[in-house]
Amino acid sequence: MTERKSHARQPAGKVLPGDQYRGLHGKVVDWAEHTFEEGGLLFIRVRFTDKTELCWRVNTDIVIEEADLSDWKTGNFKKIKRFVKGESDWE
Repeated sequence: MTERKSHARQPAGKVLPGDQYRGLHGKVVDWAEHTFEEGGLLFIRVRFTDKTELCWRVNTDIVIEEADLSDWKTGNFKKIKRFVKGESDWE
């Protein structure tokens, strides 16, 4: 049997890395849900007991930002061309 390490508690007043949502501290969550809707959107909703709601709309599209054309005849990949979204040679 192995012992599990307990998670360290956050010291009071210390800000966590990442995006902070002002006005949410101390609110009590009533329920949370996620739904997929037309157009590839994911909605994540957190409803609070004071009848307020935090909702994230997440676009679930996959977009290619960059592509490489490479020669691998020798077993080593030699980059021939780099394609970047928005450049004139992107087709």
